[in-house]
Amino acid sequence: MVLLVMIFAAAVMDSVSGRPPALAPLPMKDGCYLVSPELRVFRLEGEAIILTFPMFMSVLKKRKLAPPTAKYLITKSNGTEAVPFHGEGRIQQHGKQLWFLPAQASDSGEYICTYRNQNYCVTGSISLQVYRSSSVDIKNISYSINRTVGEPLKVRCPDMDDFFQTGGLIEWYKNSSLTSDHPNRVSPSPWDTGVLMIPAVKRYHAGLYTCQLRVLINNQQYKVSRAVLLHVQGLDPVTTTVSDSSKTSNQEPFSSSYTTVHTPVIRPPVIISPLNGTIFASLHGSGLELFCKVLTDCEMSDNTLVTWWVNGQSVESSYLDKRALQGERRVTKVSEGCQIEMRLLVVARSEEDTKTELKCITQNQGGRQEVVVQLQLEDSTFTWIVVAAVAVSCFLTVVSVFLYVLFKPKRKKKMDYFLARQNSTF
Repeated sequence: MVLLVMIFAAAVMDSVSGRPPALAPLPMKDGCYLVSPELRVFRLEGEAIILTFPMFMSVLKKRKLAPPTAKYLITKSNGTEAVPFHGEGRIQQHGKQLWFLPAQASDSGEYICTYRNQNYCVTGSISLQVYRSSSVDIKNISYSINRTVGEPLKVRCPDMDDFFQTGGLIEWYKNSSLTSDHPNRVSPSPWDTGVLMIPAVKRYHAGLYTCQLRVLINNQQYKVSRAVLLHVQGLDPVTTTVSDSSKTSNQEPFSSSYTTVHTPVIRPPVIISPLNGTIFASLHGSGLELFCKVLTDCEMSDNTLVTWWVNGQSVESSYLDKRALQGERRVTKVSEGCQIEMRLLVVARSEEDTKTELKCITQNQGGRQEVVVQLQLEDSTFTWIVVAAVAVSCFLTVVSVFLYVLFKPKRKKKMDYFLARQNSTF
């Protein structure tokens, strides 16, 4: 108790005197202080990448461990071995950075930055994942942004600071793959400065935006790109026709002024499967796969929300978080428009899932619809009784056939004969 009082008093004295509290000691591994890993980096193959260690450098700065003459060694972790890099070749170390010119899928892995001097040895790590353009949905590696209708939007092309010194203009595209031959260029030209600006966000602004930069390094051009997925919440204000029919005695009859804004009619999305009130039953310990299928106009498919909820909560926030997985969104064209499909996979059913309420929700600017279904567990005892009854019936049938064949009475063979006349005269 006395020790706690002394520690508390020391902390109060430090705060009163204005001195910052002492930094917590870093953990050690293999004789080096260990800094927490950096955020994982996701990039595309064929693009230039500059790998940095911001958290590692921040720790060195706070603890004043990095003099100007410090040397850093960046290596790739390969089991028990570490592969160093130099200032030439496709992968180059430039001071505290590692350059990939360009990156390949085989570059994926963990990279270690080590700072060592006469007194200290500090290491930090970062994981890099490089995807092939044809094997990844660009939405899965995008930067997500949420806005409400009417709010302004000002977004810089993320994680591009290291490339700005190389020059070049940043171009923005919307709802286009980064590998598309004919991307949808966003105009006007002021957005080439690297900032995407929308004064007042509306529903149709939602979608995938990509920014591209062509950089020149060692007289060779490389592409760098980032993806931003904009989610817009709320509904656009409804604009109606306003008529001013007031007139004075000097006005001509029927004179009037009109201000008309034509708002396109947007049909609400329709859930075609599952039906409301459907009960899905399965055995204890088994898995269950559900599909929510929504029909909407193709022009609104990107702006139509389709998601699953569990007992009034999102799947990630519900008790099914560890046993349920909401699959990727699939959009296919049908004769009536576009069909959006969202899968929900539930594994290892348990008693806790009895009468669980699942809700598929879809919404766009045209309206909202939801369908409620329930999960139930089948009675395993009844199931086993049915299986046993069928098995016994099959067994008795086979035994009966076998006994019939074995004990079937044998019939006496009848001899075919005829009497022949003797001394017959014809």
